[in-house]
Amino acid sequence: MKQRIKRWLFRLLGKDPEAVVAIFCTGDPELCRRMTAEIRNLVPDRRHFAITPQNWPEMRRVLKRHRIGLAPVLLGADSRALRRAAYFLAPRKILAYNTRLERHHLRLNLSSFLYWRGVPLDRIHLRPRWWPWPRREHSTVPEGHCVLEGRPCSPERLRVAVLSPYLPFPLSHGGAVRIYHLLREIAREFDVELFAFTDAGPDAQTAPLLEFCARIVLVEKPRYREPRWSSLLPPEVHEFRSPAMRRAIEEQRRDFGFQALQVEYTQLAPYGGDILVEHDVTFDLFGQIARRERTLTAWWDFFRWRRFEDRAVRRFPYTVVMSQKDAAMLGPAANTVVLPNGVDLERFLPEPGTPGDRLLFIGSFRHFPNVTAYRFFTEQVWPLLRQKFPRLTVTVVCGSDPLLYWRAFTNTPEPPPDDRIHMLAFVSDVRPLYVESTLVIVPTTVSAGTNVKVLEAMAMQRAVVSTTPGCAGLGLLHGHSVWVADAPHAFAAAIATLLGDPERRAQIAQAAYLHARRNFEWRAIGEAQRELLLRAQHVRE
Repeated sequence: MKQRIKRWLFRLLGKDPEAVVAIFCTGDPELCRRMTAEIRNLVPDRRHFAITPQNWPEMRRVLKRHRIGLAPVLLGADSRALRRAAYFLAPRKILAYNTRLERHHLRLNLSSFLYWRGVPLDRIHLRPRWWPWPRREHSTVPEGHCVLEGRPCSPERLRVAVLSPYLPFPLSHGGAVRIYHLLREIAREFDVELFAFTDAGPDAQTAPLLEFCARIVLVEKPRYREPRWSSLLPPEVHEFRSPAMRRAIEEQRRDFGFQALQVEYTQLAPYGGDILVEHDVTFDLFGQIARRERTLTAWWDFFRWRRFEDRAVRRFPYTVVMSQKDAAMLGPAANTVVLPNGVDLERFLPEPGTPGDRLLFIGSFRHFPNVTAYRFFTEQVWPLLRQKFPRLTVTVVCGSDPLLYWRAFTNTPEPPPDDRIHMLAFVSDVRPLYVESTLVIVPTTVSAGTNVKVLEAMAMQRAVVSTTPGCAGLGLLHGHSVWVADAPHAFAAAIATLLGDPERRAQIAQAAYLHARRNFEWRAIGEAQRELLLRAQHVRE
């Protein structure tokens, strides 16, 4: 009876009683195509109408005869008039898609407002600890720790400890490369205990580290679930606040008896210690972003990192930085020691290149400046080269779980496909890629510290085209040991010039190789690292 009345009422209004799906294609055509395909799969038993800015005048007349049961809409900067039409025609039936292709039914509530403003779907229900209303999600902090025994200790060796935000193996990014090699260098003279946060638990890849570490202590990383804006401390600091790690350090200080503690990365500074390693001056990174974006969010990130980092470096007897530039930025109160990044010159050996036009970009997407660099190259530089060099290809090594980090740092589900850009996840041995490459590119637009990937390219005797931030702090000279270009047209022109001039390319590669051998060998850096640990141990005594 109810259905008959319903059909009679809609016929009286001049509408078909069967609800239809009106898909409003209000954005990027490829994203709209994927949204449409998903909706057709989710609601296969309804009639579908795809509405675009081009067919909207015609579809407006067609939709007058139908009842809209669902109105998918792609949010974005395009086709705002068409979106307003969707809100007017079916205000309670809007299934919104963002540019990550996450979907959410729009309602008159805070969650829908946050989603509409661009907050990722998995974060719209997060609330600060001080929020007065009930929260749907809470941070979780795992308890306990796992101790793994490695190389036997010796009574003749001093004992030191290193605290890291991750297990430095596999060598999937520059920070892991640095920590791994310096741990190995420290172990030449000391018994080393490594404290590390992990997502993998006791099944993590520890065997290569246990060859030279006396002990490894693993603590599961907390799951921080609060809005990034909601605290005075940077959110990266909250992500590593673990009572279990504090207890593990105190317990092992008594049990293992380490005499100095080196803390890797500024976000771990609250644990205290004798040496703080600033892999990059983080407020410098966020300062660059704030100057470029000029938004309240960017300013807030810069302000709290500057406040936190200035205080953190003053609590440690020694602060290790990667370059004189970083030392000058922190100032004399930080008591800085420059221990640059290095390269394994016994492993990364020069080899003749293979014929062809190939670019190589190495940059783990877990570090958001690498995502920004990739977008700068593919969106602004690559279009200037693609037609001019029809055989030119690009190989990109973007680390483990690249799509996970891409979606976290961008508003798209994945990078746009290109049949001449080859995306690789984690690569255990990148040396063959250097051998195959004609040029190594470092299109980094925001960066702090120094880039290990540049040093590897130098050791493999490959010419590098880089932005100024990409090769900062390494003492390279434009036109002599590197080619520096910051603007998109200049970057593309640099690549074109060196592709067409093998002799110039070889001269730059040779100069860079000699510079690496003189200044960035891990053995020499490891010796300075061991001397610093001895000084820290004497200060503690």
